[in-house]
Amino acid sequence: MKALVLSGGKGTRLRPLTFTCAKQLIPVANKPILGYVLDQVAAIKIEDVGVITAPETGQFVKDYVADGSSWGVNVTYITQEPLGLAHAVKTARGFLGPDSFVMCLGDNLTGQGLEGFVKRFKSEHLDALIILKEVETPSSFGIAQLDEKGNIVKLAEKPKTPMGNLAIIGTYLFSSKVHQAIERIQPSWRGELEITDAIQEMINMGFNVKAEILNSWWLDTGKKDDILSANAKILDEYIQREICGVVANSTVDGRVKVESEAQIINSVVRGPCIIGKNVLVENSFIGPYTSVGDGSKISRSNLEYCVVQENVVLSDVERMEDSLIGKNARVSRNQRCRTIKLHVGDYSEVEV
Repeated sequence: MKALVLSGGKGTRLRPLTFTCAKQLIPVANKPILGYVLDQVAAIKIEDVGVITAPETGQFVKDYVADGSSWGVNVTYITQEPLGLAHAVKTARGFLGPDSFVMCLGDNLTGQGLEGFVKRFKSEHLDALIILKEVETPSSFGIAQLDEKGNIVKLAEKPKTPMGNLAIIGTYLFSSKVHQAIERIQPSWRGELEITDAIQEMINMGFNVKAEILNSWWLDTGKKDDILSANAKILDEYIQREICGVVANSTVDGRVKVESEAQIINSVVRGPCIIGKNVLVENSFIGPYTSVGDGSKISRSNLEYCVVQENVVLSDVERMEDSLIGKNARVSRNQRCRTIKLHVGDYSEVEV
């Protein structure tokens, strides 16, 4: 079995951050989302991983993943124009060959690993296994209808007419028979080859297709608020108290990770949160569910429920929350203000 990890797309809903970074590389708990996806792939002992990249942002992905040795995998990079998930599979056919494969979206996070899905796929000799999760806005996702026995009745991509609330999440398992189905489908009204159409065609062709409902959380990190939610979830579940940096005349409460060469001076830090390497926090309050990236400097500021990327400078910000700050950005106070909410791109400078 191989793996196909999709790390392309334009990331339009996260601009301006995605003008200078692939959306899959935006960090949560100071680690790119793509890194968590590759962790799950590596956990099932898959050796060969194809990484789909976009022409505009592919080099950023290559710089992060490199040869895959950090995860113990061999990586093949495949460039694709964003013409649908089924088109990504079609583009990767040379890499995939006759093998079955697990396909993961590089900007989706789940609280459940892949082991159970792979075991079922193999033991039941399936041609496709799709993973579902209940959602509140079905029109934003690919949706599956199931009968009383749990069999798939119908699939639709972002249906305008309600047909249930079981979304197809970004994890799929396929045999090589999916290629036959993709050859038979046409682009949708969106101009894309939809993976939902390919799975429906597999059903029409009589292939063994099943669905499983995820029993854990799932986050599609396509927008700013999704990134903040993912950051909070990862901090809540995985961060343990670990103080490696310097804490002077400060209070550090709860599950806080302070990495090496960081300095917390005359400040209060309340977990769960993570303070990256070589960060300076001085005369400030860092509240729960906040990640501060490496090399950042925060002085005389108060922030909570934020993702602050690398080498950011925050000074004299009276209160900031629900904010996503791109790397190398600067935010400072120009006049007295109350709470602010920001979505700031890389290399920006803001006075408030």
